[in-house]
Amino acid sequence: MNNELIKVQTTEQGEQQVSARELYKALEVSSNTRFSRWFETNSTMFVDGLDFTSVLTSTVVNNGATRQLEDFLMTVEMAKHIAMMSGTEKGAEVRNYFIQIEKAFNSPEMMMARSLEYANTKLLGYEEQIAEMKPKALFADAVSASQSSILIGELAKLLKQNGVEMGQNRLFTYLRENGYLVRRMGSDRNMPTQKSMELGLFEIKEHNHINSNGVNVTTKTPKVTGKGQQYFINKFLGEIKTELEV
Repeated sequence: MNNELIKVQTTEQGEQQVSARELYKALEVSSNTRFSRWFETNSTMFVDGLDFTSVLTSTVVNNGATRQLEDFLMTVEMAKHIAMMSGTEKGAEVRNYFIQIEKAFNSPEMMMARSLEYANTKLLGYEEQIAEMKPKALFADAVSASQSSILIGELAKLLKQNGVEMGQNRLFTYLRENGYLVRRMGSDRNMPTQKSMELGLFEIKEHNHINSNGVNVTTKTPKVTGKGQQYFINKFLGEIKTELEV
């Protein structure tokens, strides 16, 4: 769209996200309501790690120094809901903007383009192997040979395809409760722990972009390495085998 009210970015898995701070500014929230308080109030109905994730942004203060600020990347659906619940004319304008963004994103042409891109990057080259090997053996070998890292949500999908009933939310909870991801609230929540990094199970991908205010924003995303994929697959499949034998 020509009139960009809020910058909408697309993740590697094809999900659209919006900066909470940019939404806060676009809704023209009263200066009496601090951003942290506003977000805490409006995020109570949503799930951390699914509907939004914590990121760090940087801003230049009056003396020219750079200061880091906590921000949140939220789904367009969450942002649209918050805009609607604001009950203001500006909220209605922002909500309608997001609706138009979603219509364009979900048009047949764009969906086809994303499907083709996914096929080229994820599926090509595996058809002959799928015909020759059993699903679990194929998956184990593919993970073992993997040279690229994947998102935690993608690992959850692969686990489910191979008989492990572990959705994205449950996987995040498991990883936090078992010391693989940081449990405490804050900017480093859901980031790999020192133990995970030392084992080589995760890596942190950083992405820099300039938001609509001209501020450089750095986002950090935890990704499961090839070694990590093999580690967790062996762990979960091993636990299922043990349960069957008991």
